Order: sequence, then structure tokens, then C-alpha cells
Amino acid sequence: MQRRAVGTSGLHVSRLGLGTLTWGRDVAMDAARPLFRAFVEAGGNLIDTAAAYGAGDAERMIGQLIHYDVRRDDIVIATKAGFTVRDGKRVVDTSRHALLEDLTASLRRLKTNHIDLWQLHAWGQAPLEESLAAIDYAVNNGMVRYAGVSNFVGWQTAQAATWQVAFPGRSPITSAQVEYSLLARRAEVEVIPAIRAFGMGLFPWSPIGRGVLTGKYRTGIPRASRGAADHFSWFVEPYLEARSRSVVEAVAKAADGLDLTCAQVALLWVRDAPGVTAPLLGARTVAQLQPYLDAEPLTLPGEISSALDDVSGGPNAGRELRAD
Repeated sequence: MQRRAVGTSGLHVSRLGLGTLTWGRDVAMDAARPLFRAFVEAGGNLIDTAAAYGAGDAERMIGQLIHYDVRRDDIVIATKAGFTVRDGKRVVDTSRHALLEDLTASLRRLKTNHIDLWQLHAWGQAPLEESLAAIDYAVNNGMVRYAGVSNFVGWQTAQAATWQVAFPGRSPITSAQVEYSLLARRAEVEVIPAIRAFGMGLFPWSPIGRGVLTGKYRTGIPRASRGAADHFSWFVEPYLEARSRSVVEAVAKAADGLDLTCAQVALLWVRDAPGVTAPLLGARTVAQLQPYLDAEPLTLPGEISSALDDVSGGPNAGRELRAD
């Protein structure tokens, strides 16, 4: 699998990442182990997780896998802090105390002495400079090598990056993680321009439109899908409306013409979109992951990418800039 630099930093990752949102809840170790091995054997090295995933179980599973299945130095671990679920409610706490407490727990669960990429999981109520000071402390003490942000809008991304470059010695914001797909192109308005301006990498989550761009919802909601799960139906539902259906049909038409699956077309569009470092795949089984790995050497024809741009929201300004 090809590698890409994360923005202008010295960190290099595979151009596909393996996301672990469902690990510890929908994905048990007997499914995670072959999934992890298949990804690594194909040349993947980026594993994305968070302290909140599976109430810490996702990190525990990764800790076991990197302890027994692969060499730690062959894997780039990206995790997040500052977000949790307490008593069934989502809680964002980006205070210095909470972030460093999350980091200590993540290191313990992952069975490692450092995090390759540590990200603020969300914008919080604590002063931004306090949250960023926690990042500086973690980097300066060798617990973290690179820092990023997740789910920040454009001005928040720019503010965090500006604060860190304002004075020598602060740890730069290396990357941003945000939802981005043919069904979610809002990032192109402000987030991606901010990322480009500060030389940051971009990790799109839900690059297959929360699973909708696989085409499996074209005739209904499959029983075993996320859309049918009580704890995930809310996540899928926003993309089951008429506009999304028209985008899915366009993807299906392109897939038929290219002899690819809908999911492969959707992934290739995101992977090679301007500014993208590595989409994060939420595959839960090897069978789901394999088509994405098979698409690794492929590239969408330019006219197909442009046609999908048009049907999903209009020309991609970044693509036009890159062409110039």
C-alpha cells in the first residue's frame, strides 16, 4: 500500500486507515484479529481509535494485537481524548486534567509508551490554550509524537493551528479528522482550505457515507446493517433521504461502467480528493475490508471524478486548484 506524508510533517502513513469505532461493541476480538492482520499484510499501518470507542475496549484490543501480532514500530497509532460517554450521555471535557488523564489511560490500554498521533476528539468548553498546553506537555514528555484535531470546523481548526505556530517550541497541529464523503462535502467550504493553509494532513471519517454509499440501502434497510441497529440507526438515517439516493445512483452507474463496487468508487473518490491523506475505513470484517484493499492500485478516471463532483454538490475547488 502506498504511503503519504501527513501534511508537511515527517509522519508517513498508509493512504488507507483502519478505523475502530465499532470495536469492543460490534466487533469482538475473534473478528478484529483477522481484520487487523489483513490490513497490515496489505501494507496498511494507520490504526485510528479513541479513548471513547467501546468505553476503552477498542484501545485494549489494539494493545493486545500490537503486543502479540505485529511489531509496535510498524504501526502508527492515532487515538483521541476529551470525549466520553457517562451515564448514557456524551460528555466533552477538554480540560488539561481530563486530557492528560485520558492519555495516561490510553497508553495503559494500548500497552505502549507513546502515541504516534494524539488528537483532540472535539471542540470543548475549556479554553483552547489550556487544551493545547496539554498537547505540548505530552509531546515534550515523549508520550506523544504528533498532534491533531478531530471534528473541528474551519475557524476552530485555524485557531488551534495559529496558536501553536505563534510561538517557538509549541507542538504544531499536524492533522485534522472530519467527516468527508460524496454525501458530506461541507469540509470543502472551510475545513479543507484551513488544513491546506497550515500544511496539515486530512483523515476523512465515514468516507463511504456512513455505509450508505455501498448501495446496500437502495431497496431498504438490511437486517444486519448499521441502519437496522438500535444504537446506530440515528447515524445512518440522515443519508437515507432523496438527495442522497440520487448520489448513490450516480455512484452505482459509475461502478457498473468501471466494473467496480459502489463502495470502491466512493472510496477512490475520497482517497484521491485534494488534500486527503488517508480515509478511515470502518470495515467490521475481512470480507468488508478486502474490496477496499483490492482497489488500492486503482484510480478513478478524471471525468468520472468530475461527474461525481457535479452530482454530489458541484465542482471541487481544490481539484481545480490542483489542476492549475
